[in-house]
Amino acid sequence: MKLIAADLVIDIDVKGELLKQRAQQYIYTGDREPDVTFDEVSQQYYIDRQKDYPHLSFDECEYFFSGSYFYEQLTKFDGIMLHASCVEYEGKAYLFSANPGTGKSTHTHLWMKYLPGARILNDDKPAIRYYNGQFYAFGTPWSGKTDESANAGAPIGGICFLSRGENKITKIPGAAAIGLFMEQTARTRDKDVMDRVMTMINRVLTEVPVYKLSCDMSEEAVMTSYNGMK
Repeated sequence: MKLIAADLVIDIDVKGELLKQRAQQYIYTGDREPDVTFDEVSQQYYIDRQKDYPHLSFDECEYFFSGSYFYEQLTKFDGIMLHASCVEYEGKAYLFSANPGTGKSTHTHLWMKYLPGARILNDDKPAIRYYNGQFYAFGTPWSGKTDESANAGAPIGGICFLSRGENKITKIPGAAAIGLFMEQTARTRDKDVMDRVMTMINRVLTEVPVYKLSCDMSEEAVMTSYNGMK
């Protein structure tokens, strides 16, 4: 099966129904050569991972670990993954990152409620890639527990690290966000991959505005974040 995400053609042999289902809108029928090939990831690899994680089904292991492999490969193409819920509005992508349970998905869904035309690009793991001279956020088939993603991309308007509290947004220097970003991206023992990850973090935080947002679950919270970043 060939897929396309973040404008990268992906050659992958999909067995499980979970990834097949979530990959439908990403199926590629063109004639470009693959950028990312899963020739190093066999079905036996997923079976072995299932032995390490017996609470996961084969389908879940395939979905999770194929995503991990793709995001490692993404670093070869001026890209990186951020654990975030990414919403697109008026042609810009806004990424909200936080620890699980903080409410990043709740916040982006409030954007869709109060800002007509807003849509989710990826609810958990958007791909960030330097593309056409600027940083874009893209949807991918790997979107966490939900199937909320779009096979599309948009220039990044801002990256926001979210916490609960009074509605307030503050722009922060990139250097102050390195630790926050590191907590929410994929890490590996592979030195080459980590070198590329650190390079991309520095590039992203140099060129993309970064914010801290405290918010509740109200329309005011949406307008605070939107007006603070637009």
